[in-house]
Amino acid sequence: MQNILFVRLRLFLILLSGVLSTPSIMANPFDLFSVNTGSFLYHALPPDSDSTQYFNNQYFSIERKLNADSDYSILVGTFINSQNNRCALLGVRKDWYRINDKLVIKGVYTYAGEFFIDAFDNCGDDGFYQDMKDNTGLAFAPYIYHAAQYNFTDYFGVEGGVILPGILLMSVQWSF
Repeated sequence: MQNILFVRLRLFLILLSGVLSTPSIMANPFDLFSVNTGSFLYHALPPDSDSTQYFNNQYFSIERKLNADSDYSILVGTFINSQNNRCALLGVRKDWYRINDKLVIKGVYTYAGEFFIDAFDNCGDDGFYQDMKDNTGLAFAPYIYHAAQYNFTDYFGVEGGVILPGILLMSVQWSF
């Protein structure tokens, strides 16, 4: 158990150091950061009124572009999953197509699940997470999310998309 905890801690520190130390051509490194909050989530396929949804998922993430011109970002966050358990979120964002200065089509590919911090220990108490925990020893789910993000200003945007296979999501992004 201590080895698994140590490996998770090392992986987290490696990812975090890479996010924070990626060189930038911008004068202010905080220009590469954004915060995602205020998500609305609805289970469309199959409809599931018992799941944690609407504004109850308490999604929050910090995102950092690799550099000023990159189409890639790394994100770290937390949310309440469909079974009402707190989960950690580690992922990569890819901007697939920029329609204009305001509208971008993006994909977010994440690990959502348990982490070495106690707050995320019970992510896999139910559902798919529990199945993964039973099979692998670690509760997690890969999330694939595609969305359109409209940036009203350089500092504020709204997005809407689908988490496969059928969860509708809307969120707000605050950029620095």
